Amino acid sequence: MKNITLKNIPDKLYDRLKQAAEQHRRSVNSEIIACLERGVFPRALDLNDVLAKARDLRARAGRTVIKTEELLRARDRGRK
Repeated sequence: MKNITLKNIPDKLYDRLKQAAEQHRRSVNSEIIACLERGVFPRALDLNDVLAKARDLRARAGRTVIKTEELLRARDRGRK
């Protein structure tokens, strides 16, 4: 295995890495390796799996129809 030394890591980034490492119950070094692996070897998506999940969400959401006027009111509500 090879070694890499990281320098000048911003405090905010290090704090976030440390927090993520604690959540995943691993060291900061292991968390950095996991982040690099996700970036370098992204997980391939199975189109059929994605479509199945989308269909499931649509089925669970029901058939509620939202009118244009309702959408515009909801959008404008936060702009005052």
